[in-house]
Amino acid sequence: MKYIPLIITIFLLPSCVGDFLEREPIIGSVEDNFYQTEADAIAAVNAAYAALQFEMTPGGHFRWFWGDMMSDDTEKGGEGDNDQFELKQLESFQGLTNTEYLQAEWEANYEGIYRANKVIEKVPEIEMNESKKNAIIGEAKFIRAWFHYNLVTLFGNAPLVDHVLLPSEYNIPQNTPAEIWPFIAADLQDAINVLPLRSQYPIEDLGRITKGAAQALLAKSYAYQNNWGDALSVLNDLINSGEYTLAIDYGSIFTEAGENGPESIFEIQYMNASGGNWGRNNANEGTFSNVFQRARGQFEGYGFNIPTQDLVDEFFAEGFEDPRLFYTVFREGDDMGDRGVFTKDATGGFPHDYYNRKSFNSKSEEAPFGDPNPNGGTNDRVIRYADMLLLHAEAAYQTGDESAAKMSLNEVRARVELDPVTASGQDLLDAIYHERRVELALEGHRFVDLVRTKRAQEELGPLGYVEGVHNFLPIPEFEIIKSNGVYIQNPGY
Repeated sequence: MKYIPLIITIFLLPSCVGDFLEREPIIGSVEDNFYQTEADAIAAVNAAYAALQFEMTPGGHFRWFWGDMMSDDTEKGGEGDNDQFELKQLESFQGLTNTEYLQAEWEANYEGIYRANKVIEKVPEIEMNESKKNAIIGEAKFIRAWFHYNLVTLFGNAPLVDHVLLPSEYNIPQNTPAEIWPFIAADLQDAINVLPLRSQYPIEDLGRITKGAAQALLAKSYAYQNNWGDALSVLNDLINSGEYTLAIDYGSIFTEAGENGPESIFEIQYMNASGGNWGRNNANEGTFSNVFQRARGQFEGYGFNIPTQDLVDEFFAEGFEDPRLFYTVFREGDDMGDRGVFTKDATGGFPHDYYNRKSFNSKSEEAPFGDPNPNGGTNDRVIRYADMLLLHAEAAYQTGDESAAKMSLNEVRARVELDPVTASGQDLLDAIYHERRVELALEGHRFVDLVRTKRAQEELGPLGYVEGVHNFLPIPEFEIIKSNGVYIQNPGY
């Protein structure tokens, strides 16, 4: 399903844990006469889905901010250091605690949790098909788990919100990761037990959350905690389900035609015809990532999230050019879709050697009406089957099964006709790490991968990273103030 309709006009946007619970109706139904029918249940869960799409509500926050730009894969870009200078400070680990970007990320996650909690609390009361009801609640539990996963991997200590809070609960204290992870696992296991397989959805529902998506996020959660035995078990179930296969053509994955393809496990849906606009807007079903990451000049972008030479060099680490490089970055002389040939003159004279190809959209794919910039149609490929195969390789290695590790690793390599890896020991693990970097480049995985595998200091230290401090972002200072000191800042900030 390319577009999940946003029937979300029951509630106004919240702004934080402390005030995201009191809502006034703005059109149509009020809460007392809503949550009555199956259609209401679907509308409510679609409202929770909508929070997945937020990129500019309440301010700019993108997965590539944290996953790519704060890693060694990309740098800020833009017109120069002073263009969005706070992003420059974030990517160099300067430790600002009061930026709009941090605040927006925090608030957007709790908005999504609030919407999911409304579904989880209200839908059970509706008289409707029990199987459909259970699936809707399972979707909401995945969404709630996803937003808590974002919070615990980005901020570490954060309030765990498992219900719609009463006013007396607004300033609940933070929970530790040790408390949040089991909650995420419980939500995802509940979702696994009730969600349909991908193949059980009708074609018009392609893109909805599936059992496989819940399994994949659970596996990633276990991997982050180095719980390799449980990760391997979940990954084996996912792989053996037969629901997913690698796309035959790697380059096709990131095209419009490749959306929701055979290896798509969790993909945030965007459309180019929503009529969305700029500003702090919760009704955009289009992405802003296309315009922000396209080159400037005749390519009509803003030139952020620029691939680094270090990333490009990784594609030559085996002594030849990995064929995936072509589908990952634009280099001078490449055709940028139907927008023209990439030269530095054509970008307005900006010095960048590379741009993100995976997020690129051609002129012909722009919105048919309204401003095309806030209406990009490129879906966000959050979890792909290749990601799970490589995580399976890592889990198998960590549990002592190098044969299984190489099988999954080499399945990913075979797709692009690379020779199989035969190494053992640390060399095998390094090969898995290399494969994750090149296969998943510019898809928002790198920073978390480096932190969870304890390689961040080695790789990001030259950029300003300090282990024990920059594993997590700072808690937004405004949230600490609003909590009347209940929230405690992360160490080192």
